[in-house]
Formats: sequence, structure tokens, C-alpha cells
Amino acid sequence: MTWAGGVPGSGSMQRIIRFLAARTGLLRDYATAVSGSVGRLVFSLVYFVALANTLSIAEFGLFATASAAGVMLSRILAFGFVSALYRAATVKPLLIGVFTGGFLVMSALSLPVLAAASYAVWLVLFAGKMAPGVFALLIVAETLFWRPVEAVIIVNNGMGRFGRAAFLAILTTAIRAMAAMAFAFSASPDLAGWAAWYLAANALSLTVAVGFFHPRRRIRFRMRLYLRRLADSVYVAGAEMIFYLQMEMDKLLVLAIGGPHLAGIYAIVMRLIDLTAIPIRTFTMMLVQRMMRAPEMLSRRMLRIGLEAGVFVVSTAGLLALALALRIEPRLLGSNVAEAAPLVLLALFVPGLRNLVEYHAELLFARGQTLLRALNLALLAGLKALLLVVLLLNAGATETMVMALNAAFALLYLASAGLTYSAMKMRPRPF
Repeated sequence: MTWAGGVPGSGSMQRIIRFLAARTGLLRDYATAVSGSVGRLVFSLVYFVALANTLSIAEFGLFATASAAGVMLSRILAFGFVSALYRAATVKPLLIGVFTGGFLVMSALSLPVLAAASYAVWLVLFAGKMAPGVFALLIVAETLFWRPVEAVIIVNNGMGRFGRAAFLAILTTAIRAMAAMAFAFSASPDLAGWAAWYLAANALSLTVAVGFFHPRRRIRFRMRLYLRRLADSVYVAGAEMIFYLQMEMDKLLVLAIGGPHLAGIYAIVMRLIDLTAIPIRTFTMMLVQRMMRAPEMLSRRMLRIGLEAGVFVVSTAGLLALALALRIEPRLLGSNVAEAAPLVLLALFVPGLRNLVEYHAELLFARGQTLLRALNLALLAGLKALLLVVLLLNAGATETMVMALNAAFALLYLASAGLTYSAMKMRPRPF
């Protein structure tokens, strides 16, 4: 039997070659971007091991919880204008200078709101547990120094400069890892001492990011353009705050109900789970960029199912490998981590389910459905709070609580999938 051109199988081979050739650039970009994730994974692990075994478990729990609060509060900075900057970098890169000016203006305007919200969080969750000065250093490090670093990485990714973005991600994570290792040998290895080291590391990261990695564009200011984008940016900021609230709420509730030591044990387990999400976020970032240019690309059901299955399997396999390594050698990551090591395998399905909820939120952002995204995340945050309070008050042993997290995150996933795919039946909003 012959095919096109008279050569057996040549037509099929040519189609395969054309398919691969058309995607060479995409595969190269993904390999470049994921290399940054691998580098970040390595340095994040070094950073985690150094810090978790230098601070006491209770101090690590307080730091992890304050850092989670800082990540949530950092979304107030610029009232979410990072989203407009990212869309400009992805769709209209010639406007990066204009939208960078908007980010600076909105950042200055957001400072009073950020300060008031930070004080309220300290008053509700940390008063009596952490000195206000220490909390302020950690929040400044997360909101005013680290969030702009993320913005520079986001802009480079949006412009398709995945190599530069990956290198900056590795470099800044390495800076924090080196700070944690130096802190381990410092004269004051306590939480107050670490807050100062953390601030300095994030300040150095910001200097490097702005000085060497931000695209060279003349900064311009067009207030009318910013005002047109303000409503959408506020929706994104609200959605991001709610998103990180529902992502990090467990740490806040464990601290409030169980105290600093239980919060520390829980934070160690969840930090190990977080490490499995780093490679997944690279894939999600590139998918979001493609959806910004072609919002209907996920219209096929089998493609959606395949992508979700891939996210879940990769996330679960990552935690399973880590859990088995810790079962063989519990002290592999240090003595403090060894106390939480037996709990890791009990949370086997949490990373996959958690990463899928994050993936759903990014799909709606890619389609410009920012208000619906905010509403969905608010509903999920309320559901997660209810589930976690029930678990914390009724689970009893820590092992039981961690095992029950699998069921809680399964319910969150089902709710997220229902809300997300219902919203995706509507028309996307163009940039």
C-alpha cells in the first residue's frame, strides 16, 4: 500500500514532522520556563530546610503564617494593576512603559489601604503572638519588595522572554536561600533576627530585578488609560486576595485555633506540598498566555479532562516520591521536618486537588472573566473556611486532621470545577 508521494507511510511521517515543527518554539519555550521552575525548586528546598531547622517549630509556624498573610496583602499593592501590566506585556508589549507608570502610580495610591489592612490582620491574628515591629518587617518584605519582583518576572513571561524570567526566578530564590543559610549561623537565630534577614534578601532581589531584568522602556503616565483599567484591576486584586485567602486560610486557622506549635507542624507539611506546585505553575502560566490570544482553545471536553488529569497525576507523583523518601529517612530534611515527616503521605491527594483549584482560577483570568473569578473564589473561600473549622474542632489527632484534608480538598475541587466550567460557557472578555 502506498501513501502520498508513492512512499509507504510518507504522508503520515510528513504530518508528524509538520506537527512537531509547528510546535518547536512552544516546546523550547516550555523547556526554558520549566528550567526556571526546577532551579526554583532546588533553591526553595534549600531555603526551606535551612529555615525550618533553624527556627523553632513554633517560630516557623508564626513566620509561615505571617508570610502567607503578606502574600495575601501584597495583592492590594497597586490595586491589582499587575494584571493590566501582564496583559499589556502579553498582548500589547509596546505599552509596557505606560502600564509600568500605571503600576507605580497605583502602588503609591494603595499604600494607605495596604497599611490599614496589615494592621487589622496583625490585630486579629498576631497580637500577643508576634511583636508588631517583626510583623511589619515581614509584611514590607512580602508586599513592597517581593511583589514587584514577581511583577518583573510576570512581565518577562508575558513578553515571551522565558529564559530571562526563569533566570530571575532562580536568582532571587537563591538569594533568599543564601540569606536563610547565613541566618542559621547568625548571632540571633530567632524570628526577630530572621525578619531583618528576610527584608534584606527581598530588598536585594528587588534591586537586581529592576536594575537588570525589567524591559528598558521609557516610563510614561496616562491616567485616563489607567482609570479605564481600574475596575478590572480591582476585580483581579480582590480575586487574588480571596484566592490566597482560601489557599492560605488553613495556616491562619490552625494558628488561631491550634496555636503556634501545631501551626508550625502544619506549615512544614503544607510547605512540602507547595513545592510540588512549582513545575505545575509553569505549565499553567504558558496555557494562560495561549488562552489570552485564543480564549476558545479549551472548548473540547476531552482536552480539558486530559489537562486536569495531567495536573493531578504530576502533583500526586511529586508528593508520593517525597513522602517515600521521608519514610525511608525521616531526618533527610532535618530534625524539625522529621517531626512532621510521617504526616506527608497522609496528605497524598491534597497537592493535585489544590493545584487544580488554582488552575481553574487561572483559566477564568485568561478569559478576562475577572469579576466571575472573584465571586467564585469568594464562594470557595467560604466553603474552605467552613470545612477547616469543622476539621480543626472535631478531628482530634493531627494525623486524623491531615487525612481528612483529602476529603475537604476533594469537595473544594468539585465546587471549583462546577463554578469554573459553568462560567466558561459564557463569552470571554477581550483585553
